[in-house]
Amino acid sequence: MKRGFMVNHRARSKFVRRGLRNYFEYRDLGIRRATHGKVVAHVIRARRGKAPHGHWHRHDCRVQFVYVLKGWAVFEYEGVGRVRMKAGTCFYQPPNIRHREIRHSPDLEMIEVVAPADFRTRDAEKPAARKSRGRRSRG
Repeated sequence: MKRGFMVNHRARSKFVRRGLRNYFEYRDLGIRRATHGKVVAHVIRARRGKAPHGHWHRHDCRVQFVYVLKGWAVFEYEGVGRVRMKAGTCFYQPPNIRHREIRHSPDLEMIEVVAPADFRTRDAEKPAARKSRGRRSRG
């Protein structure tokens, strides 16, 4: 097998409850190991009976994007406002943008890709209110 090449089958992978947020479960896709820590990718799904806490935070990373596989989630972003993400939505979060998750459907599943794999998440103050309306997604 070529060095760095990897395959991750759903049947052989498990969701774990430890991860960045206690209201999610994470299934590692093996990308961190294959890229020697340059990138992490995982499937995230909502934990039954757990709701997002809505705390503002930011991530020290170079790249972060998410693709929603199933369900929906409402996020709020500094300078953007509230955005509803649903199945088929792909979104990119610029490095260090203040954001929070407000709510999600019980069946939410997403794929998240972040570089580098070992990034820091920091609590953040609520951004100052904007006078103009935020940009919102349609759909």
